[in-house]
Amino acid sequence: MTAPFIMVAPNGARRMKTDHPELPITMQETVETAISCQNAGADALHLHIRDQQGQHSLDAGSYREALTELTRQVPNLRIQITTEAMGQFSVEDQFECLKNVQPEWASISIREIARSPDLAGKIYAACADQNTEVQHILYDTADVALFNNWRADDTIKTHQTSAIFVLGRYAQNQISRASDLKPFLDAMPTRTDWMVCAFGPYEHDCLATAWASGGACRVGFENSLTQSDGRLWDDNAATVRALRQRLTLDNKAI
Repeated sequence: MTAPFIMVAPNGARRMKTDHPELPITMQETVETAISCQNAGADALHLHIRDQQGQHSLDAGSYREALTELTRQVPNLRIQITTEAMGQFSVEDQFECLKNVQPEWASISIREIARSPDLAGKIYAACADQNTEVQHILYDTADVALFNNWRADDTIKTHQTSAIFVLGRYAQNQISRASDLKPFLDAMPTRTDWMVCAFGPYEHDCLATAWASGGACRVGFENSLTQSDGRLWDDNAATVRALRQRLTLDNKAI
């Protein structure tokens, strides 16, 4: 088997220092986390930016500044921006962010874009024109069905097939199980590039199952702060390192 592809999502849009003191909020903290996570075995970073109050932001200038600094400090780490609305940004705001940042890679929640169906085709066309790779965030099989429909009617362009399956987002207490993956795979028979993230203490179990099934892995404090025994990870690098070690051992056992 090929080496696993591991992305780290170090903060997300909601968590703060009160959740974990090592959760990065500022740009400098994010850069330092990116360096430590790359050293621990991460291949990519899922980037959220915060405003001066530490709140979720889609500010294009801040994104460009962060991308420039990350490219300088960790040039071999792939960077993906998020367009997450988090209930405060419109589809128009998300579209403006994509157009003004023109990132190499962006994650887009298909259910968020579906709030303004008239803009969906324009967003995917703009991403194609500016060479922004799209990773579709899919929370459940209804999202997969919409993804399949939009691919069929060319709303989503032919090459925009990448997806991330979010396991456990709506499970009780947001605890994911490895068995949560199967419905996604059953609902999406045509797939070329997919990734998994998972909530709760069984995060690494879910990611090991994803990798064994042919997918990539996203790990980090956006989804889980704890190990399987309930202890907090020391930092994002620790959970990346532990996952890399586990998948490497799994690979040797195959």
